[in-house]
Amino acid sequence: MRKTLFSIITASVILVGTGLASAQTTTTTTTWTNDQGKEITTYSTTQKYTSYSDPALKPTIGMALPGAVTIYPLPGSMKVETPDRYSYGIVNDHPVIVERTTRKVIHSWE
Repeated sequence: MRKTLFSIITASVILVGTGLASAQTTTTTTTWTNDQGKEITTYSTTQKYTSYSDPALKPTIGMALPGAVTIYPLPGSMKVETPDRYSYGIVNDHPVIVERTTRKVIHSWE
């Protein structure tokens, strides 16, 4: 009886832990529009931010931007879900949205 009860409790703890772990890895998606790309470009120009130029660098979704690329917080006027999660850089005169903590590209405008 004791072993059966212990097994049930152990299985319950494992299931709860698995559920919590999967809940923590759920990501929120944000749809990025062309208007937002234009807004970032305009904002960057007014702030005198410079573009990182490297013709060989083609930002693709999932790649981490090199440390040489400066990333900036999103403009305060941008209304996106969880704005503190995202930053942007300017690569070859095009804005690129990245996850702030990993620097991984999640959207770019060409």
